[in-house]
Amino acid sequence: MSLHEKYRSVLTMGEKFDAKDGYVEEADGRLRMGGTVEFQYHKDLMWDEIKRIGGENPSDVEADIKVRNRTAYAHHTVEKGDSLSKIAKEYLGEAMAYKAIFAANTHTLDDPNKIFPGQELVIPFPEGRSADA
Repeated sequence: MSLHEKYRSVLTMGEKFDAKDGYVEEADGRLRMGGTVEFQYHKDLMWDEIKRIGGENPSDVEADIKVRNRTAYAHHTVEKGDSLSKIAKEYLGEAMAYKAIFAANTHTLDDPNKIFPGQELVIPFPEGRSADA
């Protein structure tokens, strides 16, 4: 199996996240890849997948994933069945982080229990974290 095939799921994520200026090359027993994604959340997901495949410190891949938008961790379009706690669990890892999402969206939300499909929400960085430099 080539490294390109081994890390195919990461490359697919880059396509899904509309990575710009992407590149992939396999040489000297290493896969070199990179590009720029919109949000830190996307970068984190890609690195989680790299580590799932190659281990905590994979020696067969070099990834240079940059982030365009450093003003928020992510954006989320509300879908039917969403709640702020469900969205918080997905992006921030804990349901109670809904308070941070509500606070970041008070310009559009009046009540944390009232969100509607189609609304665009800003997802703030997890507590104690900011955009990678």
